[in-house]
Amino acid sequence: MEPVVVAVAQSPLHGFSKEAVAEIRLLAGLGVAGDAHAGERVKHRSRVARDPTQPNLRQVHLLHAELLEELRGRGFDLHPGDVGENLLTRGLDLLGLPTGTRLRLGGMAEIEVTGLRNPCAQLDRFRPGLTAAMLDRAADGSLVRRAGVMGVVLAGGVVRPGDPITVMLPPGARRPLQPV
Repeated sequence: MEPVVVAVAQSPLHGFSKEAVAEIRLLAGLGVAGDAHAGERVKHRSRVARDPTQPNLRQVHLLHAELLEELRGRGFDLHPGDVGENLLTRGLDLLGLPTGTRLRLGGMAEIEVTGLRNPCAQLDRFRPGLTAAMLDRAADGSLVRRAGVMGVVLAGGVVRPGDPITVMLPPGARRPLQPV
């Protein structure tokens, strides 16, 4: 299956969930137009409290639809935008991508993957037990964060459900994703 955008979401408020919409506009160097997390500098409240001058490596949140389906089977009734993602994808191993991977969405928009979303307590406030469901353990015992990936917008454009996703891996040695 070719990777595809399943849903897009945004919210002008610093809340947890985002509203699924017909399309979003990505703005180069900023993020999703009209979204509370758009900007050159960090916008996540906990990070702003620590250092508001940090670059915003979390302009766009991407999540794989396969995870929502798995979690639905475990009793979590989740829909596009519920866990704060801007882009819901299908057919793409987001968590397996190396840092610096570029994703072209539709014809023009392009995102660079910066790292993993770290599951936080907000997940449990939304649905009790969801934080633990977004975590796993690898064979070596290390923690696996499954709450999606974060990225920055390199090239702007409109993104809609059904848009294809083209993956461009970074040159050289591959660096595994770390929480950002």
